[in-house]
Amino acid sequence: MTSSDIATMTGPPPATASDFTALSRRIRAAGLLERRRGYYIARITLNLIALAAGWGAFVFLGATWWTLAVAAFLAVMFTQLSFIGHDAGHKQIFRTKRANDITGLAHGALVGLSYGWWVNKHNKHHANPNHEEDDPDLDIGPLAFTVADAEAKRGFVRWTVRNQAYLFFPLLLLEGLNLHMSSAQAVWSGEVKSARRTEKALLIGHAVVYLAAVFLVLPPLMGLAFIAVHQGLWGVYMGCSFAPNHKGMPTVPAGQTLDFLRKQVLTSRNVRGGVVTDIALGGLNYQIEHHLFPNMPSPNLRHAQAIVRDHCAEHGIEYAQCGLFASYGHVLRHLHEVGAPLRSSTT
Repeated sequence: MTSSDIATMTGPPPATASDFTALSRRIRAAGLLERRRGYYIARITLNLIALAAGWGAFVFLGATWWTLAVAAFLAVMFTQLSFIGHDAGHKQIFRTKRANDITGLAHGALVGLSYGWWVNKHNKHHANPNHEEDDPDLDIGPLAFTVADAEAKRGFVRWTVRNQAYLFFPLLLLEGLNLHMSSAQAVWSGEVKSARRTEKALLIGHAVVYLAAVFLVLPPLMGLAFIAVHQGLWGVYMGCSFAPNHKGMPTVPAGQTLDFLRKQVLTSRNVRGGVVTDIALGGLNYQIEHHLFPNMPSPNLRHAQAIVRDHCAEHGIEYAQCGLFASYGHVLRHLHEVGAPLRSSTT
């Protein structure tokens, strides 16, 4: 689907009360916005135990190439910790902003991300998902998600966009490094205003402890291999968790406005699956429900799905959902189509 599909899919705007207001009443009546502190405390505890076990195995194994298996395990744990930081940023875990922010800062420190940078960027995305001018998640240097953006690329980036469907997964190997660099740049440039000194200390502390642990246990070449596998697979896992949510869905061109319900539903895609999918994607597979109710605890999203889907059907709003591998197929096909004009161009 392309941006031109939005107008066709939405139809005329509602003439009376907001369709979202009626949906919100149904969600609140079902008690789905209530905090799930017990769930989150258990999940955080299990994550921290698994993280400690991973680093313990790393030290126990010592200078052996088997530590690359530990690197892969830690990539999984870094992503699971990032999911908790994401939920804290949306105030899903605790009632107070302070408790959520402390949780988010702590989890950012564990993986080497700036919590403030992430929250600021992610909130802009939620305000205008897939908006061609206002969604920062569409502004990814080596990729393009609209034909106009693709044709504006120059130099080496133009080549990457031309071949972006083939390069998408390999490029995700660099996403971990990109997250670290973007965090540091945002904190040191002053883009992050709140708790800036704390964020600086946490990012420096993470880098020092992480690098010291790796190179005190492993020789240089093995240490570099460990970092490459760990950071590379973390980037792939993060990218594979977030990419299915909006990529390949309609984009909203500048000047077009939608009511809140349609803006969030028509630009989002759910990933079908069971408990394993819910855990693997941290609840992000219920992207439509998450965008409509971003402060809803992630374990409640699956319960909200039936209510949201029925409400969309009642109002003739298309509700996108597919399997995990089908979602990647949609993403790759969209990237291939966007890059097509560059492949046919001789310039």
